[in-house]
Amino acid sequence: MSTASRGSEVWLGLGVTVASGCARNSVRDFDHRRLDAYQVALEFVAYATETVANLPRGNAALAEQLKTAAASICLNIAEGAGEYRANEKARFYRMARRSATECAAALDVIRITHELTDDAHMAGDDLLRRIVAMLTKMSTTAGESSTE
Repeated sequence: MSTASRGSEVWLGLGVTVASGCARNSVRDFDHRRLDAYQVALEFVAYATETVANLPRGNAALAEQLKTAAASICLNIAEGAGEYRANEKARFYRMARRSATECAAALDVIRITHELTDDAHMAGDDLLRRIVAMLTKMSTTAGESSTE
C-alpha cells in the first residue's frame, strides 16, 4: 500500500484519506495486535516462510499447506478478537488452534522426509505449543463467559 502526504492528511490509496497522525494510531488500535497469541503466531508465520523457502523442489503442495495454515492462525485470532459475542469469539480461537495443530503435523511431515533438522523442528514446535496453550485458554475463557 502506498501512502502520500497532502498537508495535514495522509492518502492511503483506493480513495482513503485520513488526518495525519491517525493512520498509524488507528492501525495500532486493533484488538488482535495486543494479544500475545497473535504476536507469537506472527513469529510462526516468519518461521514457516523461512522453512518453506528452504524446502527443495517437489514440495510445493506441502509448502502451500504450511503457509496457508500459518496465516490462518493469525487471521482467525484477529477475527476472534474482533468478535463481541463470546461463543463466536471462542469458535474463532478454536479454529486458530486447529490451524496451529495442522502446522505441527506439516512440520512433522517435513521433518520425517528429512527436509527439516531436529533443531529447526523443535523451534517451530515450541512456537506452536505456546500458541496452542494460549488459544486453548482464550477459547475456554471466552466460552465460559458465553454461558454466564
